[in-house]
Amino acid sequence: MTGDTLVARAGAAAATASRTIRLSGHRLRVGAIALLAAVAYAVLGLVKLASFKASTFDLVIMDQTVRNYAAFRPPHVPVLGMFHGRGMDYLQLADHFSPVYALLAPFYWIHDGPETLIVAQAVLFAAAIPFLWRYTRRVLGVAPAYLVSAAYALSWPVSQAVAFDVHEVMFVPLLTAIMIERYHAGRMLPAFLAMVGLLLVKEDMGLMVAGFGLCLIVMGERWRGALCAVFGIGAMLLVRGLVTSVFGGNARDFWAYGHLGSDLPGAALGIMRDPLAALLLPFSDEAKVDTLFLLAWPTLMLCLLSPLSLAALPHVLERLLSDRVQWWQADFQYSAFTVVILFCAGVDGLARLLRWYERSGDTALKLVWSAGVCVVALTLVPKFAFDQLYHPAFYKGDPKAAAAAEAVSKVPSGVTVEAVNAVGPALTSRATVLLWSPTPRGAPWVVADTSRWEFPFGSLNDQLAKVNELQGQGYVKVFERDGYVVLRR
Repeated sequence: MTGDTLVARAGAAAATASRTIRLSGHRLRVGAIALLAAVAYAVLGLVKLASFKASTFDLVIMDQTVRNYAAFRPPHVPVLGMFHGRGMDYLQLADHFSPVYALLAPFYWIHDGPETLIVAQAVLFAAAIPFLWRYTRRVLGVAPAYLVSAAYALSWPVSQAVAFDVHEVMFVPLLTAIMIERYHAGRMLPAFLAMVGLLLVKEDMGLMVAGFGLCLIVMGERWRGALCAVFGIGAMLLVRGLVTSVFGGNARDFWAYGHLGSDLPGAALGIMRDPLAALLLPFSDEAKVDTLFLLAWPTLMLCLLSPLSLAALPHVLERLLSDRVQWWQADFQYSAFTVVILFCAGVDGLARLLRWYERSGDTALKLVWSAGVCVVALTLVPKFAFDQLYHPAFYKGDPKAAAAAEAVSKVPSGVTVEAVNAVGPALTSRATVLLWSPTPRGAPWVVADTSRWEFPFGSLNDQLAKVNELQGQGYVKVFERDGYVVLRR
């Protein structure tokens, strides 16, 4: 072996070692970003739970679901079944097709309570960061990858989702990040498995898979795209038309387009009769326009230049075409379904823009855009739920929290209790919680609030009247403080 060969091999070994060290450093830094994000998300949710700012709808729904999975029982959700008048044995799968919740059951063997769900949600949202980082690094470089990852971690859709209890959306950013990053890396199997995983999150996720198929068709992957589109639409129709009815659900429960027609064929006919009105419907309300702008603005609008945004389009249209006002707004968790897709689309949109102007190697522009994206995320923090994290008052809790805790302590373990919306999460780990509402449920214990309005009552006066009505029916008041009233039948 010649001296030149030995030198060459030594140089190659040194280069490999250097790359390994750099990669290890990146892994540590990306892992630290994800860990910090998960801690922040968990703190937000846990403080809200401890200070009685969480809600029975939807935290208790998810807690009852996962607790039953953990005990190897069907996922009955008494709180939802009784609210809809369908009994204590109502299945969560009849409401939303989310068998993915079963994956969280083993964590209930460690700690049985809603705190586990809050921490799991925090970890799942943060787990999308490494895949988003890898995708951005491959397209734009290392520095933009860190900036875009930070922008996602601070983004307003994630903020609103982690602040509003726990929802199936927790699985979607991770799965969409895997789907896009692995497909871009040429790893088709994990990308396909992520698509299948999406179909187990919620009955309408077939629309997202179909949207990704449309994206592939536009990018020239016609056969794969067509297969994804057919697969996604077929899965959605199968779940909504057959699977949910098997579990006791009704397809009409999911229909939120009565202004277009009484069912899917009727809506299609309505759109064909007046296509212009249908085209303008996503812009027919100020809240819809605000949400559309807020979805695109975190990428400085460049997501609109990428075919990847087509993967988000069906889900966005599903929201904006509906007759449910809460779906249009930015206040809830719905925008978190598409947040990773739109960030990836922004990255791809910038790369396409640079190629069009033959400046694909311009590192400065990539840094300027990614820094701008990070600045936008920071400027939006005070307008959404993450704003609470740096205000000391958030950690002091509600002045009524002590009274709420005392009211909860008066309810024995193992009983069925109708609890006011803000109190249910504190009882669900040791009692069967039903939502206190105007409709009588006949539970032996009731925890009411007569000092401030609570869902689903129409007014505070309705709550006061309900307490008086219960006392007239034989319930005895065993506790009263700061508006909280505990009644025993």
